[in-house]
Order: sequence, then C-alpha cells, then structure tokens
Amino acid sequence: MMEEKTKTTSRPDQVHAGGLYPYQERDLDVLFGKIGRARAGERFLYQLPTGGGKTRIFAGIAKRFTALTGQGVMVLTHRKELCSQTSAVLRKLGVSNKIIDSSSRRSFRGLHQDCFVAMVETLRNRIKDGLIDPGRVGLVIIDEAHHNSFHKLLDRFKAAVVIGVTATPFSSNADMPMYKTYRELIVGESIAGLIASGHLAKPSNWRYDVELNSLSRGINGDFTISSSDALYSSPAMLDLLLHAYEAHSKNKKTLIFNNGIFTSREVYKLFNEAGYPVRHLDNHTPPPERAEILKWFKKTRNAILTSVSILTTGFDEPTVRTVILNRATTSITLYHQMIGRGARWLPEKKTFTVIDLGNNTDRFGEWQAPLDWQTIFERPEAFAESLHYHAQGETHAIPADLREKFPNTLQMGFDVQEAFRKALENKQKGSLVLRASLRQHTIMCIENSASAEDALMLAGALQKEIGWRIRQYAKCLGKVTKNYTEWLAEDYRSKLTTMITKLMQRRTAGREAGPMSA
Repeated sequence: MMEEKTKTTSRPDQVHAGGLYPYQERDLDVLFGKIGRARAGERFLYQLPTGGGKTRIFAGIAKRFTALTGQGVMVLTHRKELCSQTSAVLRKLGVSNKIIDSSSRRSFRGLHQDCFVAMVETLRNRIKDGLIDPGRVGLVIIDEAHHNSFHKLLDRFKAAVVIGVTATPFSSNADMPMYKTYRELIVGESIAGLIASGHLAKPSNWRYDVELNSLSRGINGDFTISSSDALYSSPAMLDLLLHAYEAHSKNKKTLIFNNGIFTSREVYKLFNEAGYPVRHLDNHTPPPERAEILKWFKKTRNAILTSVSILTTGFDEPTVRTVILNRATTSITLYHQMIGRGARWLPEKKTFTVIDLGNNTDRFGEWQAPLDWQTIFERPEAFAESLHYHAQGETHAIPADLREKFPNTLQMGFDVQEAFRKALENKQKGSLVLRASLRQHTIMCIENSASAEDALMLAGALQKEIGWRIRQYAKCLGKVTKNYTEWLAEDYRSKLTTMITKLMQRRTAGREAGPMSA
C-alpha cells in the first residue's frame, strides 16, 4: 500500500484568443502544419491524455481547415453518446456542424462547406446509400482512434487527410498495430506536464496486493467477466473494498469500476446496507434512468456510483474525487480511461484519490508516470509482450469454482519457487517452504468452515492445488524421483488433515471453556 503526497498548484489563466491553452495552440499548429504538407490519403495519429482537451484541439483544426480550403470535415466517433457530446462542443467552440444519424435520409449536399459528426456504422450505411460522397471530404478526424472499428471505412476517403486522436496509441489487436494505419505519431503534452501546469488534478495512489490466481483470460486477452465476478463478489473482496473506501475515500464523491454487472450490483448492496448514498449503472440501464442517475450523481455531494462498461468514455464529471478500480485489466487504454475520470481539475480540487484493487498499478505503472508513446507506437509487439508477461506472472490457474469454496480467504495463491529462493537467501532450510504452505492451507480450510468435517471436506477440494505446489517444490530441489514427489504429496495431505483436526478441536474446546474462563 502506498500513498503519494501531493503539492497543489494554481491553474494558469492564460488562454489564447481561440479559447486554447498554450500547449493546445502549440499542438494545433504542429498538426495543421502536417495537414498542410500532407498528400491526399495521408494519416497522422495524435496522442493527448484524457482531460487534455482533445476536442478543443480538433475543433480548432476543423475551423481553420474549412476556412482555408472550403472542403468538408468529417468527425468519426464509436458511440452515439459521443456523437452528441462532440457536436455540442464543436458548436460551442464556433464550428457549425450536423450529426449524421439513423434519421438522416436526405443527400448531404454542400458537404464541402460544413463539418459533420457521425458514428462509423451509420456513416458506412449513408455512403452505401449514395447520400454522402466521401470524395468531397478533405479532412477526417477520428476520436478514440485506438478502436479498430474505423479501419476499413478510412479507405473510402481517398482524397482526405486523416487525423486520429487518442490518449493511448496502442491497439489491443496484435494483428492491427496502429503504425500500419497511421504514418506518424505526434505526441502531445504528458500527464505529468498537465498536472504541473494545473490542467489536471494530481492523484494520491493507494494500492492493495490482491490475489488474482482465480482470474482467467478471454480471447481478447483481458480477464473474463465470469472469473472476475467470482473473485470480486466474494465476501473477502467486498470487505476489502469497503475497508479501502472508508480508509481513503469516506464521504468523497466516488466512482467504482467493475468488470461484471453481478459484481457491481453486489457492490451496490454492500454500500447501501452500510448506509452510504450509492447507485448502480451498466450498459443495460434504460436511457431515462441513466440520465436520472447521472443527474443524482452530479448533485449529491458524497455520492458513490458503481458501474460497468459505461463511464470509461464520454463521461465528464469534474467533482469526482475518488476512482476505485475494483477490477483487474490487461488493457492500458482502459486503465488510463478509468483513472482519467477523476482527474478533471477544479479550483477547489487539485488532487484526487485512486484506489487500486486489481494490481493494475504494478502492471502498468502509476497513471502519471512517463510513458514512451513513440516507442510503444513503433514497437507495439514488444510492449504487448511485456504486458502479457506481467499478466501471466500474476495468474496460476486456481479455478473459479474452487475460489468460491473459500469466500473468507483473500489470498489463495502461494509462490513456492519465490519462497524457496528467499529461504535459501536467508540460509534457511528449503523444507520451511512446505511448512508455510501447509499453514496457509490449514488456515484457509478453518476460516471457511463451521466444523472439523467441513474443514476436512475443503482440504479434499485442494488436492489438485496441493499437487501443483508439490511439483513446484520438486523443481526447486532439482532432480528428484517420481516416487519421492508422490511421497511428498501424500505426507503433505496427511499433515494437513492432522493440523486441521487439532486446530478445530482447540477451537471447539476454547468455545466450550469460554464462559468459565471469563
């Protein structure tokens, strides 16, 4: 667990005539210089952290481009909500625009004079219907460009220069690295720079070591919803969540990010029963109810909002003071998006709190730590391999159904090889490793049982896990016979049964003697 003390800064008031801060004006000039020298069809990628004001920058580009060339600008987003929000921001910044949505059935004549905002699928259909001529678009701006859904549509805009914008120029799809779509990356101001200049709040980081052995990874490389639900809805993890909130965020406006709807609903029950103001939100929440919940969250001083897959993009509530990562992820994009929800700066909010319950900080580094985005863009395979290495190192396959049998146990894993290395380093006997493992398994069985019979049944459920630990121990010893390994496993199981029986007898005797001893 670690706390980072922060030094507050005052936000600069210097804004250029176009409503941009100096770093935004600088990046706009760089990008527009690229556009001015580019050939038709050239593509550039621009990186700017969440909260850096990327919409303001591409609004300035669109305004300058249409004024100088008279050609049309198309802004692409991947979600309906982002279409409306982007259109509103563009209009507020003086860029006349129209949304192309499912109700748009007429031909868009005069496209070369205006800016349009569209979702990918809707735009693809309008082009197919002949309502839009992509040849008359001179500039395409892609918001959240790390999404792969834009890739094929870009080929239709052969005469246009393309600017992709993202906070994390790294594709989670190894077959579609971003350097194959974009010719060059332009890196904007860093998170640390935006904090130092007072444009983003500074995080105070708290992280807990969480046992992730029961998590499994899906075909997309991230941890599955089912295994995450099994872990994060367990009593041990719910207790840890409530403890972490009360220790570091009590009575602060808080966002809690979960991987599964079941977990989020259990989190809602947990905080509701504890007497805290809390609501739940997921992608199945009807739009009217969602609007009501977000209005409540904005107006309620100490509100807690627990959510799934809905608030990582297109959500901006500057009064959030704490972000709790009640999940693990292998996606650096998701990691930055979640924490970024709490980083909005206010005169009375120069810092915010991050509580990490998924070892995410160990996987990616602290959110504000510098990253070499240029190298990540040029060599994404190496970066992906390092992330895979960290995720693999955290997970030894403890099945979810086994994890469910031990709801009161926070840490089920035991790194046999690391424990053996430390024992030798401290000039201790290697056999101490198996003793430590035995103690852990004994405590696990007892703390999740009401009787000796229940505890011994749980010991029986650990047979495969015991076999795995013995094999790891045998590897540490070097060349040992199969017979010796089998004897070690049999001896381990026998000692586990004996230890459980003795300790449960002591516990029972202690309860019976309790009133007398008192």
